Amino acid sequence: MATVKKIPTRRCTGCGEHFPKSALIRVVRSPEGVISLDRTGKAAGRGAYLCQSAECLRRAQKSRRIEQALEVAIPAEIYAALEGALSRE
Repeated sequence: MATVKKIPTRRCTGCGEHFPKSALIRVVRSPEGVISLDRTGKAAGRGAYLCQSAECLRRAQKSRRIEQALEVAIPAEIYAALEGALSRE
């Protein structure tokens, strides 16, 4: 009998749909309070997941879901930097 490996899923904070963890990008607030994109998914800190689209980032910004998930207010320039990093991919 073959063992079935469970694939971890996470919910996108922009669209609310569930995807495999590897298909999403993690936005992380480090213990020092720095907000950044975590490509590896292993950085220390509190995280929120997003689809790899700028549209989901805009939706999450409008509804303030990333701020709620990270438990911190996020300035507009951080959102602009995150959107720039997403568009470069």
